[in-house]
Amino acid sequence: MTMAVPAAPELTAATILVAFAGVFLICFMKGAFGGGFSIVGIPLLSMVMDPVTAGGLLAPLLVAMDLFALRYWKPSTWSKPDLLLLLPGLVIGVGLGYLMFRLLDHRAIAIMMAATTLIFVGLWLAGGGKETIRPRSSPKAIAAGLTSGITTMVAHSGGPPLAMYLLPLGLSKEVYAGTTSMFFTVGNATKAVPWLLLVRPAGNDWTLMAACLIAIPAGVWLGWRLHGRLDQRQLYRACYGLLVVTALKLLWDGVSGYLA
Repeated sequence: MTMAVPAAPELTAATILVAFAGVFLICFMKGAFGGGFSIVGIPLLSMVMDPVTAGGLLAPLLVAMDLFALRYWKPSTWSKPDLLLLLPGLVIGVGLGYLMFRLLDHRAIAIMMAATTLIFVGLWLAGGGKETIRPRSSPKAIAAGLTSGITTMVAHSGGPPLAMYLLPLGLSKEVYAGTTSMFFTVGNATKAVPWLLLVRPAGNDWTLMAACLIAIPAGVWLGWRLHGRLDQRQLYRACYGLLVVTALKLLWDGVSGYLA
C-alpha cells in the first residue's frame, strides 16, 4: 500500500505561531520528564496541518531537542543496565512500526495502546497511588522497548510502554528522566529517516522546522527548572497524569479515525 503524501502546510503567521507553541510544549515536557510525551504537542500542530505532516515535521526536530537535552540529562542520570535491555527492542520496534504504518490500520494500534495505558494507571490508582517496587525484568524490558518502538513510530507516543516498565522500578527522579531522555534520543534518531521517507517534506516544511528550532533551548530549560522544583512523589504523580492524557488522546485518535 502506497501512502499519499500530504500537502505541505501554508506558511502563514498563524501556522508558524501554532507550530512554535507545539514544539515549545514538547521541549518543555522533555526538559521536565526526559521525553516520551511528544503526543501532547500533536493536537496543537494538527490545528494548522495534517497529523501525518505534523509527524514528519517533528521527526528531525525531536532529534534536535534530544541533542540539546543531553546538556541536562548527562550520562550520570542514565540507568545503563535498563538501557541495555530496552534499546535493542526499541530499534526493532521502530522498524516494525514503519511497516505497520504503511501496511496496517494504525487506528487499532492507538486504541489498544490507550486501553493498556488506562488499565496500568487504573491499577496504580487502585493501589492508593503508591508505587509497588518491582525488580528489573529482562522480558518486560524487551517487551517495553519493542512496544515503545512501534508506538513512537506509528503515533509519536512511545512514552506509555516505557513508563509502564520504568515507573515501578523506583528510580530516582533524575535517573528516571535521564534514562527516558536517552532512550528517546536513540528512538528519535532511529525513526527520523523512516518518517522523512513517509512524508517527504517540501520547501515550506523545512522553513517551518527552522523557525521552530528557536523554541528548543527555552522550552527544554524551563522544563528542566520545573523538574528541579518537583519532589520524587510529585514527579511520579505528574507522569501518571500525563499517561492518562496521552491515553485519552490515543483513544480519541483511534476512535475518531473510524468514525470519520
